[in-house]
Amino acid sequence: MEQAARRIIAGLIAAGAALAAGQLTAAAVAPDSAPFFAVGNMVVDHTPAAIREWVIGVFGTSDKAVLFACLFAIIALLAATAGLVERERRYGSALIAALGVVGALAAVTRPTGAFTWIWPSVIAAVAGVLVLRALVGRADGQDAPDRRKFFGTAAVFALGSAGTYWLGNRWSKGAVVAEERREAVLPAPVAPAPPLPEGINVKGAAPYITGNADFYRIDTALRVPQLTTAEWQLNIHGMVDRPRILTWADLNAMAATERAVTLTCVSNEIGGDLIGNAMWTGFPIKAILESVGVHGDADMLLSKSADGWTAGTPLDVLTDGRDAILAVAMNGTPLPVEHGYPVRQVVPGLYGYVSATKWVVDWEITRFDTARAYWTVRGWSARGPIKTGCRIDTPRTGGRLGTGTQIVAGTAWAQHRGITKVEVQIDDGPWQPATLAPEYSVDTWRQWWFGWQATPGEHIITARATDGTGAVQTDQIASPVPDGATGYPKRLVTVAA
Repeated sequence: MEQAARRIIAGLIAAGAALAAGQLTAAAVAPDSAPFFAVGNMVVDHTPAAIREWVIGVFGTSDKAVLFACLFAIIALLAATAGLVERERRYGSALIAALGVVGALAAVTRPTGAFTWIWPSVIAAVAGVLVLRALVGRADGQDAPDRRKFFGTAAVFALGSAGTYWLGNRWSKGAVVAEERREAVLPAPVAPAPPLPEGINVKGAAPYITGNADFYRIDTALRVPQLTTAEWQLNIHGMVDRPRILTWADLNAMAATERAVTLTCVSNEIGGDLIGNAMWTGFPIKAILESVGVHGDADMLLSKSADGWTAGTPLDVLTDGRDAILAVAMNGTPLPVEHGYPVRQVVPGLYGYVSATKWVVDWEITRFDTARAYWTVRGWSARGPIKTGCRIDTPRTGGRLGTGTQIVAGTAWAQHRGITKVEVQIDDGPWQPATLAPEYSVDTWRQWWFGWQATPGEHIITARATDGTGAVQTDQIASPVPDGATGYPKRLVTVAA
């Protein structure tokens, strides 16, 4: 039994050595070529939409942490197995080598991958096999000196692996980008955003401006791309008269604008929190498109991020006068790296999967009938206009309230159409109008509140919104796939006698 435990420890330490060696090698090749991230990205790319939406629905913005935990658990199980079966026939070594092949294939088949991306997985496998053989050779001793030799060797390898992993992270560009971001000077907007009016923040509703740390993050990037402004460029090509490569200097030579825009994830469930409103500073996309001479028969901008993710955006939305921008700042600070530093797209009125490309580096002007983007290939709708919706922020489901006047409050949105009315229903009673906060912009959410005379018992509170076109939020329940969830938000509360 003790020998089996030592073999398991040997397998786990060998796996740690392999991951550390892969991380260190990836720092010299490409960060996404690290076997752990390469395999993780492969899992994300091939996960069925229904499973992905279930994970996001249950875990929200912790979806990546859940994936990491699952991957580590699988690696630990395979590593323990490798230690147990590493006997004369070297089955454990063969298992580690097979995992190296999987990592190499996952890396080289990434959208931005190259043949050199196999080396982190190859070196990881070699390191893992060498450490496994060295430790298993010391794991089967019976007496105390043998046990001390095993655990001493295991400790050396464990500490060495930790140090190697630390060096791999240290030599990555993350520290360089973080320092650059801290010292960045923001462009002064030629067209600053209007000041927020009095009364725009309703007590009980989410803050009108969402802080950077609280802003939702849903994307496919397991390792956040790290780009400096000197490296960043936007290659504009396809159905244009004058292809060009836009640099950071070119971008900052343009007139900057500042606007509040509410972004919404298509995975947002009814009444969910995958929505946020921020003040963005950037440069109008329309002017950039005009500078390259877009062909009249083009109807899509296919944008690509630094990690190969793509989004297809209708050209008419980018050129109809709305505040679609290449953003470089969020709420008065340079974009957080997790939200697209140094440059991302912000487009009012469209779900993020067809518009809000982070770390954007490539624009192909094309057509919807000839090109498809990352999520449309996987069955999501092509154009993704945001549906009229609302959320009840107060009270929460399960809340216990007192009798008398209780405040029901929340937010409503219909980006680029605006909100003209929110109504509240208690149980099966009539729809009653809520009080709306001042409208700042049709491209942002609008807060509302309703004074409810609560009576004892259990009650269901329901809300619905009406947008600027007169369309009422639908009560038909639909899941996020393929073009956004629908239905009314509800809250079940108990009022004490």
